[in-house]
Amino acid sequence: MSEKKKVTKAAGIVGSATLLSRILGFIRDMVIARYFGAGFSTDAFFVAFRIPNLLRRLFAEGSLSIAFIPVFTEHLKIHGKDQAFEMARSALRLLSVVLVIVTLAGILLAPAIVHVIAPGFSDTPEKHELTVLLTRIMFPYVFFICLVALCMGILNVLGHFAAPALAPVFLNLTIIAAVFFISPEMEAPVVTLAFGVLAGGVLQLALQLPFLVQKGFLFWEKAALYHPGLRKIGKLMLPAIFGAGVYQVNILFGTLLASLLEEGSISYLYYADRLVQFPLGVFAISTATAILPSLSRQAAEKDYEALKQTFAYAMRLIFFITLPSAVGLIVLREPIVRLLFQRGSFNAEATQMTAYALLCYAVGLWAFSAVRVVISTFYALSDTTTPVKIATTAIVANIVLGFILMWPLAHGGLALATSLASILNFGMLTYAIRSRLGALGWRSICYSVLRSLFCAVLMGISVWALSCMIIPDQGTVWERSAGISAAVIFGCVVYILLSFLVKSTELEYIFLTFRKRRG
Repeated sequence: MSEKKKVTKAAGIVGSATLLSRILGFIRDMVIARYFGAGFSTDAFFVAFRIPNLLRRLFAEGSLSIAFIPVFTEHLKIHGKDQAFEMARSALRLLSVVLVIVTLAGILLAPAIVHVIAPGFSDTPEKHELTVLLTRIMFPYVFFICLVALCMGILNVLGHFAAPALAPVFLNLTIIAAVFFISPEMEAPVVTLAFGVLAGGVLQLALQLPFLVQKGFLFWEKAALYHPGLRKIGKLMLPAIFGAGVYQVNILFGTLLASLLEEGSISYLYYADRLVQFPLGVFAISTATAILPSLSRQAAEKDYEALKQTFAYAMRLIFFITLPSAVGLIVLREPIVRLLFQRGSFNAEATQMTAYALLCYAVGLWAFSAVRVVISTFYALSDTTTPVKIATTAIVANIVLGFILMWPLAHGGLALATSLASILNFGMLTYAIRSRLGALGWRSICYSVLRSLFCAVLMGISVWALSCMIIPDQGTVWERSAGISAAVIFGCVVYILLSFLVKSTELEYIFLTFRKRRG
């Protein structure tokens, strides 16, 4: 099987599972918005949830998998399956010990952590105390989700992508169940959300174990607490936290600054970020997850020409999908927010403020997505220094831009600062990877981007014109759902037809892969 076909197939599996997870995630957020709105309790929960969620994205979708997969792949190729499995078992044991210490420290230091990430809460003691309580309840989630990340790395290298991608489904289900079945009995209903997060972490880890056993990885077999291969993983992992997590760190700084703005700003940014995470997770993270084993295998074989071809294909695929996604979010931002969240305590003003933040985030969606592919390429080459240096610059730029833009643009300025910092991060990373590997087919990538952008803009104009006619502002939920669904389907059809007319190679290859799979 060619690497393009492997990447496309794996990305399709991960993307489909992630799509289900994101849909349930939207239902989860709709339930939270319906029962808790955007204010005192949701600000406290979202700040507290930001900590384990940040670690989930840094580890489960970032540094731990990025650092582990190249080393595990190298051990499989050079030393064989038995030695590679022994190293993985050692990694599970050592990581478990470290995570117990980190979890206990997080619970004890919760007041200090909350003070750092939301200093504005100190002016309201009740909100600060509630945030500390929620943080302490949810912090053990870090233990489970980091082990899930390691299991994901093992399964992905062995060719299994579905179970790790489906894991977040359980998190969304447990939170929804907690709201409906437990919160009515609680004196402080928002606390049930924290228990739902914790239960979701347990179930996510439990899902991975049967598939590991099916692949022959018997995690209960003996293994030393330390394996020589872990040293290389550690060297890759520590800087990878910064290199792979720039977007998440920028979001965290946005939360910190938003705590200084009017009440509800944190919630507006959270709900907007959730909408951006939909295409980011379904397309960008799934492609980055699918491409890393292929890049690692090619790097281990020193086949750099094949590696460059895989990189170029992944970049073209990312832009082909994320550009129309960004345009669609910009055009339909207010109807989408109104449909998903405007009910109960979430009023029309909250809809406008969330749509405003979504506009500023959507501007940088293509950069958020493309960075994941470039980062995967660096770590497949075991280069951690370059992304860290660039990440540091991007984070500083985000902080400076946030301070400058938050006063004239309020919370929208913080979202725009995150987008601009990610664009800067992408530009510096692509320049660095070209210096490292030489020509990467940027001419074909740029032609592909221009074709995709042209089609996306025409699609956006068409969708905007149609939405003005068929999406009602004050209609029923079903009427608005039908209008938005029709606009989205129409936009997809227009984009596919335009891509066909401009002879998009990405569209051609996707159809070719689909036909082969059906055959």
